[in-house]
Amino acid sequence: MVAVDVGKNAVALSVTDDQRHRLFGPVEFAMTRSGLRSTLARVKDVVPSAAVVKVGIEAAGHYHRPLLSPVSWPAGWQLLELNPAHVTEQRRVRGRRRVKTDAIDLEAITELVLAGGGCPVTGREQVLGELAAWSSHRTRRVATRTATKNQLLGQLDRSFPGLSLALPDVLGTKVGRLIVEHFADPARVVSLGEARLIRFAATRGLRVRRPLAERLVAAAGNALACPDAAVARQVLATDLVLLSQLDEQIAAAETAMADLLPASPFATLTTVPGWGVVRAGGYAAAVGNPARWPGHRQLYRASGLSPMQYESAGKRRDGAISREGSVELRRALIDLGLGLWLNDPAAKAYAASLRARGKKGGVIVCAMANRANRIAFALVRDQSTFDAHRWKQQED
Repeated sequence: MVAVDVGKNAVALSVTDDQRHRLFGPVEFAMTRSGLRSTLARVKDVVPSAAVVKVGIEAAGHYHRPLLSPVSWPAGWQLLELNPAHVTEQRRVRGRRRVKTDAIDLEAITELVLAGGGCPVTGREQVLGELAAWSSHRTRRVATRTATKNQLLGQLDRSFPGLSLALPDVLGTKVGRLIVEHFADPARVVSLGEARLIRFAATRGLRVRRPLAERLVAAAGNALACPDAAVARQVLATDLVLLSQLDEQIAAAETAMADLLPASPFATLTTVPGWGVVRAGGYAAAVGNPARWPGHRQLYRASGLSPMQYESAGKRRDGAISREGSVELRRALIDLGLGLWLNDPAAKAYAASLRARGKKGGVIVCAMANRANRIAFALVRDQSTFDAHRWKQQED
């Protein structure tokens, strides 16, 4: 048994036999090819040639990923990936809850592997890794775009006060984008007038009705001059360039996800109403290799959406959701649940029944996520398409 505790630039390692006798280490070496090669040469000297060797590697964000490659280890050695929460719990079981060292973590990893813990590393499919990368990239860009829009609207309030009175959703409409890009100065809208504003939009493939044009011109005429309007328009122009770049990057990420999803086990999810490429790709990125999960209950519990439960002496008390688990998986399941809620008639009826029983919005969202989790897991497991009638029969 080879226990491996990975840091950012260093690795701690120890070797133990099945009788829990320490054969080597613990030692620490740099996480480089030469460092690993020299350490393995010393490990091979103490490991019998006919022994079955298991390598337990504690997951550490992305730091442990280089060590999950089978080519980094001798042929025949079995690689196991361990949940860091399980390692922490094992350390507490051994009475070392408040003491954390590399040596103690290696002992906990050893005990977990000897007890049969860990998920075998079977060589994650490249398409799943690429899906996860593009989904994470899109999530970050969407968050940046949201922050940029908020900044842009703040500058727009300085350069064109009162525009939101005539056009409530400025950035959500084509007309609003046109005004922001070309008419951040209300004086230009007033000088242009309704007819010329309509013609200006028409030359750019946009139809603006006269009542809307009249409201825009009236709002521009009533706009109060702001002392820092000039600099606000300069910053606004810079934000517009950034916003355009973010839109292009998000579109490129969605295109890449659309190309990768058909080659993954999660392609069948797009047959569900309300589940497109973005929602299916987010779920695929959070779940990873579906073979890692024994069932939908384990996956749902890993998302942290299952309620806390305390039972003793025949009495049971349930609390709020635990939120202990993967944030990405929790967000993916909630997103799938919202897609069902908005597009699937059976899910709409179920949500309506919950609301009629007095359930709050947060409870309904969790119920929708649970429903979506069971559907998604079954579709990926069986590689079948969604049949609303069959699913309703199973629920009945």
